[in-house]
Amino acid sequence: MSQTSAKDVKELRDITGVGMMDCKKALDETGGDMQKAIDYLRKKGAALAAKRADRDAKEGVVTVRMTDDRKAGIILELNCETDFVARGDVFTGFAGALGDLALANRISSPEALLQLPLGEAYGGEKVDDAIKTMTGKLGEKIDLKRLVYCDAADGLVEAYIHPGAQLGAIIHIATDKPEVVKELARDLAMQIAAAAPIVTDRTKVPDDYIAKESEIYRQQALSQGKKEEFVDKIVQGRLEKYYQEVVLTEQNFIKESNSKVSDVLEEFRKSHQAKVDVSGFVRCQLGE
Repeated sequence: MSQTSAKDVKELRDITGVGMMDCKKALDETGGDMQKAIDYLRKKGAALAAKRADRDAKEGVVTVRMTDDRKAGIILELNCETDFVARGDVFTGFAGALGDLALANRISSPEALLQLPLGEAYGGEKVDDAIKTMTGKLGEKIDLKRLVYCDAADGLVEAYIHPGAQLGAIIHIATDKPEVVKELARDLAMQIAAAAPIVTDRTKVPDDYIAKESEIYRQQALSQGKKEEFVDKIVQGRLEKYYQEVVLTEQNFIKESNSKVSDVLEEFRKSHQAKVDVSGFVRCQLGE
């Protein structure tokens, strides 16, 4: 077996990002053959990924990528096991590379992204294999939990990531004046992140959600001794409050608490003579 040089160890570390001791062992095991050592470390990463498959990966980052013209964007959640790894440049850089790849290829699901090859910075591996290699490098389970692609050919997308990168939102605004709407769109993305609406308007609240809430309010009213003939009215009143909590357009606007989002949108349409409608949004909070 050939003597492993410090120069070779450093070169292997620069290529793979794996620790010096692991690089030395890989070169020792493969007789100093650089390519075989790289393969050795990748296999080790795959083995470690399999070993850690049942571990909890509840830390990580939420990442957003948008095209320069704001006609498309993605939001993704990449998980790891510890906050220490989640805050590191290697992990956040990897999350960013996955976001760039998903956006460039208009990918709308984690499963589809796993089959695509990453760039030379990650050895040209498929994302699925690159995640295993990253597991070997960082020593933690890595999991691509969520990925959503947003197409806004009829307007623009805008996004907000809360400091710490554990909470973010992306919004699709249909408009005929995208340049004018950018600031409002960002405010609404911030609104979504902060206030956690689930739909754009009340017609989109799922029927089973309404049924569940109504039954809870009914039982609460009855347990408080309310008369049966008043219960339906009480339930309806509490449903109205529920809508104000979960429907974006019925929430109080975070920058003007005296106004509802629907009022802000209507005022914006009038003052800018612009079409402005919220077509959809995605809110992503780490671990949810």
